[in-house]
Amino acid sequence: MFGTQNRKDLAFEYQSQIQILRPSIHSRRANITVKFQDLYGFTVEGNVDDVNVLNEVREKVREQGKVWWALEASKGVNWYLQTQVASTLKTSLKLSTLVNAITLKKLIRKGIPPVLRPKVWFSLSGAAKKKSTVPESYYQDMTMAVEDKVTPATKQIDHDLPRTFPGHPWLDTSEGHAALRRVLVAYSFRDSDVGYCQGLNYVAALLLLVLKTEEDTFWMLAVLLENVLVNDCYTNNLSGCHVEQRVFKDLLTKKCPRLAAHLDSLEFDVSLVCTEWFLCLFSKSLPSETTLRVWDVLFYEGAKVLFHVALAIFKMNEEKLLVAHHVGDVISIIQRSTHHLFDPDELLTVAFDKVGSMTTTTISKQRKKQEPAVMAELDQRSRRLNSVFPDEKL
Repeated sequence: MFGTQNRKDLAFEYQSQIQILRPSIHSRRANITVKFQDLYGFTVEGNVDDVNVLNEVREKVREQGKVWWALEASKGVNWYLQTQVASTLKTSLKLSTLVNAITLKKLIRKGIPPVLRPKVWFSLSGAAKKKSTVPESYYQDMTMAVEDKVTPATKQIDHDLPRTFPGHPWLDTSEGHAALRRVLVAYSFRDSDVGYCQGLNYVAALLLLVLKTEEDTFWMLAVLLENVLVNDCYTNNLSGCHVEQRVFKDLLTKKCPRLAAHLDSLEFDVSLVCTEWFLCLFSKSLPSETTLRVWDVLFYEGAKVLFHVALAIFKMNEEKLLVAHHVGDVISIIQRSTHHLFDPDELLTVAFDKVGSMTTTTISKQRKKQEPAVMAELDQRSRRLNSVFPDEKL
């Protein structure tokens, strides 16, 4: 996609994509609601303050882009696309390797320029490596082979297509529906254990907008489900998602004990908000540009990032939540906050600087601790349903 363009061409394209939002004179004079389209075609609704925040964020994105181009000039073209950086760190203490890895981690947390995002994601996530292990025509052959097949998964996909970001100028068209359907159906046949789960439609749709090709979207979805996220997150019983919610509840108790105790007193269940976060990877909850900044880090650092971000959302709203008296109030505060989190830096600063460190090893131990209780609970639920509906397979 970008192979025939030099850095100046890319930089020009990149700069032209990021437009300054200019509300009307009437909007500037009054605190009224304005609507506008973001970089990825989504309609954003907010007040003038929100517009100003977005303009500031986009200026930061421009400046961050200059840093990436300068590093390409000094370190060489595509220096950040070396997929062996992680494995090299385990066997080598070369100063240049360490410096590159540290620099890359900091850069990614500050955001990948939109024009570079597709190829940086594709390489650093492991999608390129996964794609290289199969014949070049794998995706095309798969889509042709399953084109006319009908399964419970394809029926659910067809049902969900019109409900996936309705009103989007491309996704909510026959062309957009067809492209998204091919990706989701192909993956449902690649992994029969997952098949299709509601939530994947939003994830795949946003991937498609960023990557711009069905095949790259398919492989990004594959690496996400098979390597980045916890196992069984999207299987029929959502066991992996239930485990993540329990782990998150424990982390909330450790990181925000006062808030966790208050929420417990209200009998607030974190699954009321976290289920959507973990299944849709914040794509339905946060503004698109903020979501993609989260995904920048997710594809490089792994699923622990989801816990960092989820904890940050609660921490940012802690004072308001502590005076909430009802479960409905808690949900309203959280949803209102996430829908207006237009500044990714604000969210990610709290997520990584104020929440504190969490290693992948620590998270894995927490998951193993929670798995038996989750499986016992799901088994009990299945037995109870089977006793009510003995003739139905659940």
